[in-house]
Amino acid sequence: MLSIRESGNTKYLFICITGMPGSGKSLVANIIRHLADTVISMGDVIRREAFRRGIAPTPKALMDLAKNIRREYGLNYVAVEVVKEVMERDVNVVVVDGVRSLDEVKTLGEYGEVYVIAVHSSPRTRFLRLSTRGRDGDPKDWYEFTQRDLAELELGVGSVIALADLMIVNEGLGVDDLTNYVVGRVKGLVRR
Repeated sequence: MLSIRESGNTKYLFICITGMPGSGKSLVANIIRHLADTVISMGDVIRREAFRRGIAPTPKALMDLAKNIRREYGLNYVAVEVVKEVMERDVNVVVVDGVRSLDEVKTLGEYGEVYVIAVHSSPRTRFLRLSTRGRDGDPKDWYEFTQRDLAELELGVGSVIALADLMIVNEGLGVDDLTNYVVGRVKGLVRR
């Protein structure tokens, strides 16, 4: 496991968002953005590394890079990079979008309180969202979709979802209802 310099007396609140592709993680992160000092996407850490290495940022290439980085530097590498970024800023409450393993949760927990929100949607709903949103590299068929899910599960996202502090079922809710529910739950946490 990687480690970074001691955090001293600084305590952070990491509100970690996890879930399968297309579940609505980024939507939830955006909903609670105003309750935090900053939002950091773990995927951005991988995208920056892909840019540094001259790798095209396709979903498959990014997933392969994510796996390789974890093999090269440790299962908690992305979380260490997030903590470094947080320590460079004057922040206390941080939304971390895209947590994928318990090693990442554990690393963040060494520097503050961690609260994990899992966003869940059925595979069919997620497939429809991904296949219609128009992002480069989104699955074109069910096989590509299931392969992507299996790759995410290989990273450990299923364990994080299973042990989350809050489960949000993002299925059949309007944005207003989802917003009211999420903000209501997270506001109390941030006030503590």
